[in-house]
Amino acid sequence: MRSATYDHFGKPTDVLSLGERPTPEPKANEVRVKTILASIHNHDLLTIRGKYGFKPEMPAIGGSEAVGIIDAVGSDVKNLKVGQRVAAASVQATWAEYFVAPEHMVFPVPDSLDDEMAAQLIAMPLSALMLLEFLETENGQWVIHNAANGAVGKSLAMLAAARGVKTINLVRSEDALEELEALDIKNSINTENEDWKDQVKSLLGDEQISAAVDSVGGEDSGALLSLLGHGGVFAVFGAMSGKPMMLNPTDMIFKQAVLKGFWGSKISQEMSVKNKQRLVDELIDRAVSGQLKLPTEATFDLADILKAVDGKMQAEKKGKVLLKP
Repeated sequence: MRSATYDHFGKPTDVLSLGERPTPEPKANEVRVKTILASIHNHDLLTIRGKYGFKPEMPAIGGSEAVGIIDAVGSDVKNLKVGQRVAAASVQATWAEYFVAPEHMVFPVPDSLDDEMAAQLIAMPLSALMLLEFLETENGQWVIHNAANGAVGKSLAMLAAARGVKTINLVRSEDALEELEALDIKNSINTENEDWKDQVKSLLGDEQISAAVDSVGGEDSGALLSLLGHGGVFAVFGAMSGKPMMLNPTDMIFKQAVLKGFWGSKISQEMSVKNKQRLVDELIDRAVSGQLKLPTEATFDLADILKAVDGKMQAEKKGKVLLKP
């Protein structure tokens, strides 16, 4: 089968190539899926660089999320069958014509969702939904987060609004603000403006921020912490800047802040099937109703994998880049 493979870690455009690999056979508890579309996520690219929490055995096939049709099932599989269209995330080797996944990581998707939506429905939106519950946010509370124009950031804002949780969405450019406005995401602020913290305080009025989500690191971490309310939760989601977090200990102490690390893939793998199905059902409902919008930037043939993972494409994208095997 065709697949996007690599045999050592490095820059994706340097180490990836289109190759032929044996079609995988499902184990007893697995299904094999014929891929329709696969997503390219930042964590996929970090994995290829060897800088993610998970390191595959070499040679490896890229990818961790896709939508497709089940074409074979293992002997112990009970609730899935050949011919079903399904979505899977937090799995491995989806940048190929076929991939295998454990039954508990695969979810049927209704005809009301198109392939482009289904191909990116679980990983980032599910992370956002798990994050909301990880923060223990309630109706009417405020959450502030940076890198809000990323896939998780957009999903977080939309899913929070659907649950009655208010978000303050921080970005770094006017173009990013326009991205959020196009999705009807409110309370978005450009941190390149000198008065951005005053804008945050103006939105809050007499209320306080219950939780903050940092996806950047460096000085941005300290800026978020300075705005967090007393007893608030500070969740570390990512480190886009590549810099260590700079947190003022005075803010940590006198705010009595709680600092927590969030790794969505690990939480997803350890979550019960029943609980995850509850969240996936919510994602499907939100997507079908239009409360969750997942834009697509471009779709590339697997043969064009180097164009799809190109740094310029990934940096300038305003939606998900997909692969079609």
